[in-house]
Amino acid sequence: MLGVPVMTLNNGVQMPPLGLGTAGPADDETRRRVREALNVGYRLIDTASKYGNEVGVGQGIADSGISRDELFVGTKLRGSEQGRASTKKALEASLRRLQLDYVDLYLIHWPLPRLDLYVESWGAMEELLTEGKTRAIGVSNFLAEHLDRLAVSSSIVPAVNQIELHPRLPQREQRADNARRGILTQSWSPLARAGDLLDEAVVASTASRYGKTPVQVILRWHVQLGLVPIPKSGNTNRLRQNLEVFDFELTDDDLAAIATLETPRTHLQTLTTSPHTVIA
Repeated sequence: MLGVPVMTLNNGVQMPPLGLGTAGPADDETRRRVREALNVGYRLIDTASKYGNEVGVGQGIADSGISRDELFVGTKLRGSEQGRASTKKALEASLRRLQLDYVDLYLIHWPLPRLDLYVESWGAMEELLTEGKTRAIGVSNFLAEHLDRLAVSSSIVPAVNQIELHPRLPQREQRADNARRGILTQSWSPLARAGDLLDEAVVASTASRYGKTPVQVILRWHVQLGLVPIPKSGNTNRLRQNLEVFDFELTDDDLAAIATLETPRTHLQTLTTSPHTVIA
């Protein structure tokens, strides 16, 4: 993405400020989306073992013909593969599916404290980092209490904490906790899943003033807060539009107006099961 700033992780690795999320589609559709996204300028691709489409991601990357060193590819350890030995085997399997020698970011998908394996898994991820199988390691859906346990057992601070985050669920406390620890916050479901966020009057009016789309306004909100959103799309025009958020800036008044969209957690409709109970 020419002319677009980069984010620097706590270990010095640089990461694009916006990427493509791939949860949902099967391999064939994922292959097409990844290829299209890379062709229009994306360089950050997010996937996970649980998504079941790492093969499609790898094929899309190969189709694009873009040099590996220009890309930032992240994947995640699924819950059923947590544990020291299984974590290392899981990344090797992901690399085979992705047709890559290394990933740029490897995340623990959920803490799953009832399994009590995420600290052990983190130890394995530290070894994978040392071995060059990944350039950075991090977590997903971790709360402060989970990060506290990692801090006690490890000297390596997660580079990223990927959490559900959007104007309806701004995650203020977790964002602040991440920042205090030097952890970059990455936003999954950055446009919210209810769909009506884009129809909110404050979003529509802001988009109209800037000559942008509602989606671009929300993605700009993420970028301006120092977050890294990973929106999903299979439409080439939308993929291109999602990158066009670096040529305008929201004012403090705009940010304050968007802040009014926050919804109490108990009132949010969510498709996600609690990280304390799910085995992802």
